[in-house]
Amino acid sequence: MWGRTKYIFALALGLSVGACQTVPKLPPSAADEPPATGSWRATATEPDKERIRGWYASWEAALADARAKGHGAEIDREGVLLQPMAALPNPHVPAGEYRCRTIKVGAKGRGGLSYVAYGWFRCRVAPEQGLSSLTKLTGSQRPVGLIFPDNLKRQIFLGTLELGDEKMAVNYGSDRMRDMAGLVERIGDNRWRLVLPAPAYESLVDVIELVPAG
Repeated sequence: MWGRTKYIFALALGLSVGACQTVPKLPPSAADEPPATGSWRATATEPDKERIRGWYASWEAALADARAKGHGAEIDREGVLLQPMAALPNPHVPAGEYRCRTIKVGAKGRGGLSYVAYGWFRCRVAPEQGLSSLTKLTGSQRPVGLIFPDNLKRQIFLGTLELGDEKMAVNYGSDRMRDMAGLVERIGDNRWRLVLPAPAYESLVDVIELVPAG
């Protein structure tokens, strides 16, 4: 656990210590308002800002690809979990232990699977430097990062991907193929999702469902 916590702590320091090299200091684009210190816009890399801006287009493409390849019934069976506009007000995820499962929708290239639903794993949400951290504790692909406030219906996740038997997450911004950015939304009573548009590997959109472990 120390490896994950150390990563998140370093990322949080990057929000308040200008000299910290863990998170690159990026100039705002002409289209953006100057980002507030500690906001996700002040922290995110340009590719991750683009992922967030294009979340709906990524999701539409993912669903279209999966449906075209015969997975419409599976998508419909998941209900609000895979409906792009299903977010409810108050997206805050309380600290605690969670069950989490990932659904990968849409294939990046020929021969890839257009719909893969995994079983349940363990996740944890914890207070971290005035924000919240989200860590997938089990499984071969494990997002690790921070949750930032955004608006009334979503928060923003920025983090990196642990793979296999790795014990320490790479620093955010140091490896574009490991960086992750997504939307944290509430979709029901005690039910949330992390939507990861345009992930680096395999799929067009990853959706991680979170429900309290207890």
